[in-house]
Amino acid sequence: MRADRLLSLLLLLQNRGRMTAPELAAELEVSVRTVYRDVEALGAAGVPVCADRGPEGGYRLVDGYRTRLTGLTDAEAGSLFLAGMPGPARDLGLGAVLASAQLKVQAALPAGLAEQARLVQERFHLDAPAWFREADPVPCLEAVAAAVWERRVLRVHYRRWRGEVRRELRPLGLVLKGGIWYLAALTEEAVRTYRVSRLLAVEDTGERFDRPAGFDLAAYWAESSRRLEAALHQQTARVRLSQRGQRLLPMQFGTAGVRALESAGAPDAGGWVEVELSVEAEPVAVGDLLRLGPEAEVLGPPGLRRAVAAAVSGLAARYARA
Repeated sequence: MRADRLLSLLLLLQNRGRMTAPELAAELEVSVRTVYRDVEALGAAGVPVCADRGPEGGYRLVDGYRTRLTGLTDAEAGSLFLAGMPGPARDLGLGAVLASAQLKVQAALPAGLAEQARLVQERFHLDAPAWFREADPVPCLEAVAAAVWERRVLRVHYRRWRGEVRRELRPLGLVLKGGIWYLAALTEEAVRTYRVSRLLAVEDTGERFDRPAGFDLAAYWAESSRRLEAALHQQTARVRLSQRGQRLLPMQFGTAGVRALESAGAPDAGGWVEVELSVEAEPVAVGDLLRLGPEAEVLGPPGLRRAVAAAVSGLAARYARA
């Protein structure tokens, strides 16, 4: 571990120039005292590290010095697909590995390309989780990721909506969707999807398995997502929307809202339009439609209109008592 840290310290100085001990400590996630010891170790190994004193001081390499110790390990090479997503990399236990890999790649680039890479990192940032929602706690994620990589059978304790189950899974891949981790795993019946945060316990059986020939994780996820959307959107609602309601619809209903607006009829004199909107089962659809407030009127089907009206009447009665 210390050898990896010394190389990371050397590459930080090579890529970024002068850095203070506190800055190095923050990057390497160690104490300032450890940085002092590591700098001494680099000097003893013949690396020309200079210490500049004063307000603008810090550590730097002698001008012109560059190391060629930039070969990526297998783990570092595998972690590069998570570049730009430090949070998910940490969840998978690859945070330090990814940081080391990025430093090595930067050190190997010619000066012009290295500067371009620095500018891209400075000006573009990917934030995967959705707004206004804490990320799921995923204590089992690292163990699951290891099983995916090593093709090991897992014995899991899983919490479903209808209760808890125990299963043996052959993990095929992990997907990060909207800040939530999902596991695609082979059961005795078929490939199924599991939300990693609902794994209560994970045990490595020590048994290895063969991946199904031709399994494509991206293709499986696309088809699984399509089936889920079709299953959830069980009916079509006819909705009348104000101009503000038309702006709210994509925010509240996502792709279904966008598609509904694309096929909207002509606006009336007040700017209201009628749309055909795919919605979930009635109990869910009522809550979703109420989020549009007075900017929407449900015209049909009759059962859904009555359900929304009943919910509104109930709310009005409750607030009238206040």
